Amino acid sequence: MGRDLKEVAIKNKEHIIKEWNKEISRLKDVNYTAEISAELFESNNEEFVNVILNSIRGDGTPQVIKDFSDRMIHLGWPLSYITDGLLVFRKVTLDTILHHIDQPEGEYISEVLKYVDSWVEPIIRQLVNEYSVSWEHVVSLQRIALQELSAPLIPVMDNITIMPLIGTIDTERAKFIMENLLEGVMRHNAEVVLIDITGVPVVDTMVAHHLFQATEAVRLLGAKCILVGIRPEIAQTIVNLGINFTDLPTKSTLKKGFLLALEITNKKILEVENKTQSIDKLLGLDKGSEKN
Repeated sequence: MGRDLKEVAIKNKEHIIKEWNKEISRLKDVNYTAEISAELFESNNEEFVNVILNSIRGDGTPQVIKDFSDRMIHLGWPLSYITDGLLVFRKVTLDTILHHIDQPEGEYISEVLKYVDSWVEPIIRQLVNEYSVSWEHVVSLQRIALQELSAPLIPVMDNITIMPLIGTIDTERAKFIMENLLEGVMRHNAEVVLIDITGVPVVDTMVAHHLFQATEAVRLLGAKCILVGIRPEIAQTIVNLGINFTDLPTKSTLKKGFLLALEITNKKILEVENKTQSIDKLLGLDKGSEKN
């Protein structure tokens, strides 16, 4: 029976493709393909339906389906286009087969439906799996990239570094901050680390606990942390939560924190009298120095 049904489907291939194209075109607005050009849409439809038919006929291989899904992912075609295309193909193929059967009975229709599902389901499974694996890989890479960018340790002067934090701090990110912080302190030989939380929207008990853990770990390495970027609303939250920051130096701005860091490292900023001459000298534009 299965072989006979396949022969009916393959014999009526042109009709199935024609009806499939009509149905899939009606779904452009709901499967996020409306912005795709008509030429590209038609070309891709032809390839898609041929991949399905070849797979049913036995001419296709898992690698062909994988190559097709890879192209779809690379070009940014939505998964809804794939699932809609397969479901429409199932419907059109079933209607075509039943149309060529004289007075089909209920039990026979059920058997036909099972056979058509057995053709389509493996393709759906493989395509969806390919999309899922690809997305998981992309998300994983993006997560790593965001983590690397979310907790940089920036040396600004000998023995002084800054770690600007932006966004919400959860347990996973706090662990990454800790690792980056300790590694950076050793790499840059830092004596003082300015942790800037200006871009952290919420400082609750959990965030405060993670910050204390990080600063305590830095202290064990012989360095000191200064917490900067304490906004009024954060200060009020800290007081309401009863969080004790007495052992951790805090400043409202990065500038004030940097001045404290200079003091801790026995450095200071000096004003020069002739700024223009000093800048020229630094840039190598001092003519007097060139003659010497």
